[in-house]
Amino acid sequence: MKNSNSNSKTLLAGLAGGLALNVVMLLTFRLIGFGWNGGGILLDPSLQSSKLIAVWTQIEPLPLVVNAPAPIIIGLILFGVGHAFVYRWLAPSWPSGIAPRAWRMALLIFFLTFLFWEFFTPFNQFGEPIPLIGLELVFWAAIAITESFAIAFVMDR
Repeated sequence: MKNSNSNSKTLLAGLAGGLALNVVMLLTFRLIGFGWNGGGILLDPSLQSSKLIAVWTQIEPLPLVVNAPAPIIIGLILFGVGHAFVYRWLAPSWPSGIAPRAWRMALLIFFLTFLFWEFFTPFNQFGEPIPLIGLELVFWAAIAITESFAIAFVMDR
């Protein structure tokens, strides 16, 4: 019975983390980065690589997150669930408490996912300028921190 309860709690934590991830991604990348009408700093042709702008705005098919975001939103929630199960696996070896564990999880997500992503895709494939990659890393850090605290709060409160 305890494992079923543990799985339910982990699933709930993952849903909370995935929802938090989506909300912060909306506030950072969509609102600040791309702008509601496509006029954000990450699409400014005087700052951004033309290749990255073309991928997001011109080359068909456009990214799903632009034209049909539902599968991406659901997928990100599922990543949150996966992160919660990773948290459940690792957290017992970390110091107790929501904050110490959430910070460790945030660093894990940031370094193993978001830092790799920025290096391999925007930097490597799209030629994105370093200052914009820096801004995106700030966005990703906010996302990782918020998701991790949501997961830790549900798991450890």
